[in-house]
Amino acid sequence: MTRKMDDVVSRRKFLIASGAAGIAGLAGCAESDSGSESQNAVSNPDTLSGAIDIAGSSTVFPLATAMGERFQKQHPEVRVNLQSTGSGGGFANYFCTGDTDFNNASRPIKPEEEDQCAGSDVEPVELKVATDALTVIVNNDNDFIGEGLTTEQLKTIFSAESKPTTWADVNADWPDEEIDIFGPTDASGTYDYFIEAIIGEEGPGHRQDYSATEQDRTIIQGVEGSEFAIGYMGYAYYSENTDAVQAVAIDDGNGYVEPSLETALSGDYTPLSRPLFTYPAKDALAEEHVAEFARYWMENSTSKEIVADEVGYVPLGEDEQSEMLDKLESAIEEAN
Repeated sequence: MTRKMDDVVSRRKFLIASGAAGIAGLAGCAESDSGSESQNAVSNPDTLSGAIDIAGSSTVFPLATAMGERFQKQHPEVRVNLQSTGSGGGFANYFCTGDTDFNNASRPIKPEEEDQCAGSDVEPVELKVATDALTVIVNNDNDFIGEGLTTEQLKTIFSAESKPTTWADVNADWPDEEIDIFGPTDASGTYDYFIEAIIGEEGPGHRQDYSATEQDRTIIQGVEGSEFAIGYMGYAYYSENTDAVQAVAIDDGNGYVEPSLETALSGDYTPLSRPLFTYPAKDALAEEHVAEFARYWMENSTSKEIVADEVGYVPLGEDEQSEMLDKLESAIEEAN
């Protein structure tokens, strides 16, 4: 385990504190970065105006906020309304009902969500925006796990089949103390990805006797306040709280690997590194301000300064960026 990561990022506490804020305009919140951002001009930069409504993943929320702040700085007549609802909650309650222009997601859209969207004539366009290192955390006073946890131990702790009550139930050498578990709700893409990567989609499912929340800061606070606690979330939220909790190294059979931007990029952090997405609705891309925001996000998806240093995720490579921009331009052309 590690208390301090070498690549701790500097994303402001505002992002974590505002995760539960609901729909709120971001105008005026940010100072523009120099150097790394795209300087491509839009066709009518002085006439862009209107609202852009975004719901979905709490994991993607900090990245969407960073992009929204910068875009609004350049286009003050555009209002980016952003809320953190969880990937599934965003699809089911906002995006697939036609009430938002984008849905952020920390896992791919599901077939049943595509069906719901189709029923409302909403056509999602899948755009990869970054890579995350899903991070397991424990209390700072936890000194018994040692090097970390194996994927089998994680499965034992979180599986609905085993449901151990104490740490000693997982490993007889560990304390006979109750495991205090915190994590995202079943509306979260992080929850879905954890099941896929650790428990198995055909397995018994995720245990339900735990403290579930859609607010990552609540998971941090819960683990920080309980000596025998464990939880999991996206890397960006952990990276802002390295003094409060410990990240756990994970052994997938090839030795213990700590979560970091480097291990996610190299592919060494398995199986918990994962792609992150945003899904604009194709029809919404017919609106110039929506299309330009989507372009802006993709043009800056390779930015180390924004995506890695400020938010805490792995930026896209140039080939991935080119692929996403081509897909976006095709969707914009079809929408008009």
